Amino acid sequence: MRRTRFPALDGLRAVGALAVLGTHIGFHSGDALHGPFSGLLARLDVGVAIFFAISGFLLYRPWVVAWFEETEPPLVLPYLRNRALRILPALWVVVLLAGLVVPHDRAVSWVVYLRHATLTQIYAHDPPADGLTQLWSLATEVVFYLLLPILAKLLTGYERPTRRGVRWRLAVLATFTLLGPAWMAGVNAGKHAIAGLWLPGYLGWFAVGMALALWQVARSSGRLGPSALDTLTKLPGTVWAAAVALLVIASTPVAGPFSLIAPTPGQAFTKSLLYTAIAACVILPAVTPTARTAKVLGGRVGHIAGDISYGVFLYHLIVLSLVERLIGFELFHGQLALLFFSTLAGSAALAAVSYYCLERPIMRRGRRDRSYDVSPVGLDKRASAQPNRTDAWTTPEVRPAPPAGQG
Repeated sequence: MRRTRFPALDGLRAVGALAVLGTHIGFHSGDALHGPFSGLLARLDVGVAIFFAISGFLLYRPWVVAWFEETEPPLVLPYLRNRALRILPALWVVVLLAGLVVPHDRAVSWVVYLRHATLTQIYAHDPPADGLTQLWSLATEVVFYLLLPILAKLLTGYERPTRRGVRWRLAVLATFTLLGPAWMAGVNAGKHAIAGLWLPGYLGWFAVGMALALWQVARSSGRLGPSALDTLTKLPGTVWAAAVALLVIASTPVAGPFSLIAPTPGQAFTKSLLYTAIAACVILPAVTPTARTAKVLGGRVGHIAGDISYGVFLYHLIVLSLVERLIGFELFHGQLALLFFSTLAGSAALAAVSYYCLERPIMRRGRRDRSYDVSPVGLDKRASAQPNRTDAWTTPEVRPAPPAGQG
């Protein structure tokens, strides 16, 4: 079957990568803690919610399509193999680079690097290695990868798709969006910080994308009738303005401190819920884009930026540490723009080399069976017929890095 590409999501991955880079630059320059835009810079870690929602949409959608077309669902082993091919080669390179070139303020055991290479560091109490602090979200997302076939089976199996069945499943996914805020509130109430990195705290962000995948396929096939969502997809500027407004609200103390000081349970709940709403507003216009949205976000520049966004996410803290070391940290303290563009240029260059010389060749050789990525022939008439970008790095993250040399 022909697969469907969602070109506008390419540009959103690039936007997410810039947000991740921006929040780390804000903390290293000090502007995220002290400055006129400190709140906004600190809350740019909302990029992780956007990436998780994109992952939920792209990776869950093939199961939904198979359910609607009454065909075989994606094969689990090829699906997992392709996930591994997408994330592991570059991950192992960045772990090696961090161990070799990033200056350390303390001795770091090889066990710590091994945990990062196997994405198990979020289950240990050891501090993360310098240059790799952003990888917690990748470890969280891998757990979602492993659980997705089970979740997809539970949410798409056992009966033919009907309007009532679709609405029931949308209601289930909507309840998932409350699980994350509740989990984060409980974690902060119980002072179990490490549990704040685990999947339950972020399942709602994935559920946003999953719900939009189900809605998009059901709407395209006629299982669901027109709704307010159809109107909103035609007004991307309005929806994105709402996302900005929600980000401004999240940039106030209602969502907790700007630093890494633990928030109250109420603040943790509010921040998680606001990020869920922001992620929904950001990706909604991209799943059924207008022609202009697809052109702006999914054009040649957006396509290339989406390809290398995973590399930017992986390498930017290493580049940041080297820039500060080679030129001098004092020069950049308080110089947000200078540090941002210097790090962005180096990260983009390194990410491009990584993608075109390592990541893409490995994926092309390893992905012999693409049956995991099934999309409908008759659905999504507004979408491009180019291959679906399910190799999106979909992960990113981004918890704000600790200030001054700790991230």
